[in-house]
Amino acid sequence: MTIHIPVLPQEVIDGLNIQPGDTIVDGTLGGGGHAQAILELIGVEGTLFGFDRDPIAVDDTRTRITADNAHLINANYSDMPEQLSLFDITEVDGILLDLGLSSDQLADRERGFSFHSDGPLDLRFNQMAGEPAAKLVNRLSEKHLADLIYEFGEERFSRRIARKIVKLRHENKIETASQLANIVRSCIPKTKKKSIDPATKTFQALRIAVNEELKWLKVAVNRLPDLLNPGGRIAIISFHSLEDRIVKQSLQQNDQLEIISRKPIMAGEEELLNNPRSRSAKLRVAQKKQ
Repeated sequence: MTIHIPVLPQEVIDGLNIQPGDTIVDGTLGGGGHAQAILELIGVEGTLFGFDRDPIAVDDTRTRITADNAHLINANYSDMPEQLSLFDITEVDGILLDLGLSSDQLADRERGFSFHSDGPLDLRFNQMAGEPAAKLVNRLSEKHLADLIYEFGEERFSRRIARKIVKLRHENKIETASQLANIVRSCIPKTKKKSIDPATKTFQALRIAVNEELKWLKVAVNRLPDLLNPGGRIAIISFHSLEDRIVKQSLQQNDQLEIISRKPIMAGEEELLNNPRSRSAKLRVAQKKQ
């Protein structure tokens, strides 16, 4: 049973301006929360395509979303044009990308997304592709590790963290998420201010690296507007500044698009209370020019 709560659900619906009969693509299916809401609005005359790189997410969501007008596909959202062409679809009315981790992924102790997991330090969305984060942590040079953590995690203690990792991995390989999290925490000075877990930025950096997230996001935001009908909308939820910068600049610089949200749309007080993970979510919306 999924425990995932979609972020900014009403804001996404409003931003995409979904109408009965629309063809909508959820490029990051996750737990299917957004997809279910979209299906209710488009009705039986509409069509939903749901994509996710994580085959486990797609399989789980298929047990809950069984409508004939819903097509759930295990694929990278950057491959959307080719995948849709298999259904003879060349234009759609709306595209959603939610770039955050789902609660289901965080709860899966065999994936390493949770800092407290004693399972393998993997961090891949698709465990059949690429190499797990543990391999990076145990083989990269100290400089390469420090640069990676700084670039993709914006972690100012990256050099200290890399030094400690290299020192300790000579004694024992770093194989679990909890091992790495404890190493990172030991490198970051404690503060009285309540904040995110000190390991957050390092895990973000490794996750981005093993999944090549920024690379595929750049590809997608340049390709996907071509799929929109005139008047169709694209809505993208980002969770950190590296993603948001790419989304903001790409949407603004695309001559086909008109920006709908001049400032990022963020969660209101009620959602923040009910779903604390929404605190860093930023939604940007653009519309294909008529």
